[in-house]
Amino acid sequence: MTETLDAIRDLDDLRAFVHKTLCDRENILQDQFGLTEAALIRGGQDCGRHFWVQGPRSVRLEAIWVADRNTVYFYDARGARYLKIQLVQRLAICAA
Repeated sequence: MTETLDAIRDLDDLRAFVHKTLCDRENILQDQFGLTEAALIRGGQDCGRHFWVQGPRSVRLEAIWVADRNTVYFYDARGARYLKIQLVQRLAICAA
C-alpha cells in the first residue's frame, strides 16, 4: 500500500484512491457508482474534503481528508471508522 500512497500527489490522485478504497470495502463497481465530494470549511478556510459513494440498497460509504493532519479517515455503511491513512506527501488545498 505504501507505493499507492506515494502516488498520491494531488487532489485528483486522492479522489481516485478514496473512490477505489470505498468501493472495495463493499464490493461496489467503481464505474457504476460515482464519488461525490464537498469542501470542509472551518473559520472561513478550506480545511479538507468530505467524500462519499452512494451505493446500491442505500449503502453510503464515506471518507474525510483532514488537510492539516494530512490524514484520510474511512467510514463504512454503519458509520464506523474502519481505516485511517496518513498520506506521505502533503497535498495543496484548492477549491475544486
